[in-house]
Amino acid sequence: MTHRTRFAPSPNGPLHLGHAYAAIVAHDLARARGGKFVLRIEDIDGTRSRADLVLEMLADLEWLGLAWDGSVTFQSSRLSAYAAAGERLKAMGLLYPCTCTRAEIAGAATQAGPDGPLYPGTCRGRDDDPAGAAWRIDLARAMERAGPLTWTDELAGQQQARPELFGDVVLLRKEAPASYHLAATLDDAAQNITLVTRGQDLFAASHVHRLLQALLGLPAPVWHHHGLLVEADGRKLAKRRGSPALGDLRRAGADGLALAAALRDRVLPAGLSLLEGVDSSS
Repeated sequence: MTHRTRFAPSPNGPLHLGHAYAAIVAHDLARARGGKFVLRIEDIDGTRSRADLVLEMLADLEWLGLAWDGSVTFQSSRLSAYAAAGERLKAMGLLYPCTCTRAEIAGAATQAGPDGPLYPGTCRGRDDDPAGAAWRIDLARAMERAGPLTWTDELAGQQQARPELFGDVVLLRKEAPASYHLAATLDDAAQNITLVTRGQDLFAASHVHRLLQALLGLPAPVWHHHGLLVEADGRKLAKRRGSPALGDLRRAGADGLALAAALRDRVLPAGLSLLEGVDSSS
C-alpha cells in the first residue's frame, strides 16, 4: 500500500507557524514511509477565500523545503462531487433543511458540543425545501443506518465513533457548497489519503467523518492528530489574531530550512510551546 498524506490550508489568511508545523508533520510522515504528500487548497469559504494567497502559500511551503507530489487540488473544482453526495444523503432520508439563525440556536440550545451550542433539532422533520436553507444530518437516523463504528488514531489508538457529540451538524451550508465535515471527508477519499494528519483540536471531528464515510461507502483512513503550537496563554495560533505570517518571515530573509529543522526538533520561538496529547474520552 502506498501511504498518502495531505496538507489542506484555506486561503482566507496567510500561513503561520502552526500551519508550518502541520505541513511538516504530514510531509515527514509520508516521506518516512516511502509515500506521497499531496496538497489541497480548501477555497470554498465564500468571499473569505483569496486567490492571491494561494501563490503565497505555495511559496511558503517551498521556502520550508517541503515538496508535494502531483498537482494541487482545489476544492472549488469539486463542487459537483459535494452536490452529488448531498443528493445521495437526501435520497436516504438523512438530511433536512434548516433556516435557524445562530442566535436562535444559541437561545434554544440546552447542551454544548465541540463547535459550540448543540443544535436542539428545531427544524428536524421538515420535508420542504426553503430557499437559502442549510441542510443538516438527522444524526439519530444516520447512526441507526450505519450501526456501531470505530476509527483509529495512530497516537490515541482505536476509538468508538461518537458523532452524537456534534448533534445534527450542517453538511450543506447556506453560504458555501459544503461544510468542512462533508468536503474534507469526500476530498480525502478522492485523493486516496491513507493517513489524515491534522491538529488535535480536530480530533472530535473524526467521529462525524467516520460516520459519513460509512454512509457514503468511502474507505476509512487512519488518523494522526498531532500537537498544536500555542501561545503563552495556551491559545492556539490563529490568523484572526495576527499570528506571525510565514510570508513575512520569508520576505524578511529568514532561513526557511532552518525554521523547519527547528520545528522538527521542537525548538520553538520565544512565547510558543507545543501542546501535545488529546482527551479521547470527550
